[in-house]
Amino acid sequence: MIGAWLVHAYTASGLLLALLATRSVIDFNYRAAFFCLWLQVVIDATDGFLARRARVAERIPWFDGGKLDDVVDYLTYVFVPALFVWRAVLVPGEWTICIAAAMLLSSGYGFSRRDAKTTDHFFTGFPSYWNIVVFYLLVAGFPSSVNAAVLATFVILVFIPIRYVYPSRTPVLRLFTNVTGGIWSALMLLMLWQYPAVSRAVMWVSLAFPAYYFALSIWLNRVDQGVRPLDTR
Repeated sequence: MIGAWLVHAYTASGLLLALLATRSVIDFNYRAAFFCLWLQVVIDATDGFLARRARVAERIPWFDGGKLDDVVDYLTYVFVPALFVWRAVLVPGEWTICIAAAMLLSSGYGFSRRDAKTTDHFFTGFPSYWNIVVFYLLVAGFPSSVNAAVLATFVILVFIPIRYVYPSRTPVLRLFTNVTGGIWSALMLLMLWQYPAVSRAVMWVSLAFPAYYFALSIWLNRVDQGVRPLDTR
């Protein structure tokens, strides 16, 4: 049972990272804020595996680790990035609160869907990876109007019931996805270290994994509609 509680504590540490990231955003320390969010992505990618290994659902059946995970995810994937949009004025000033509110409300809807995570390990609708979207907008240096359009597009995608891959549990190309995801995570850390003078080459190379992620998700949606896959290893 101690092992099970340690896994829950590991997940809950994301709450502390959310607090530290919030303080860093308010203090204009964007590198520190995104480093906290990067650490949370690492925790989120590994705590499910640890929970299954520790059989937490069997050993502490009255405590819902999934709910704890959702609370942490909403704070770190949604609230802190929305706060960042406001603090860094990533979008035109008159649209700041509207865009941030749209992120918060759309993801509130997305998190509350009963099929937000499907039984065959997919997310329904854009899975609120606002931390990633906002980080790329920060390092890319696009005009604020372009940032607003990008964020508004992802807000809409939350409501479109496309099934997105759950990277650590996908039954298709899992090994390839996790290996390339690990390389992408290292590139994100490199960009954090380089910030604010991020290499454009590194940034564009790093975008290969998000492009692959979206392409795989769209392809698997076509498979669900009756298109036979070429390879599901």
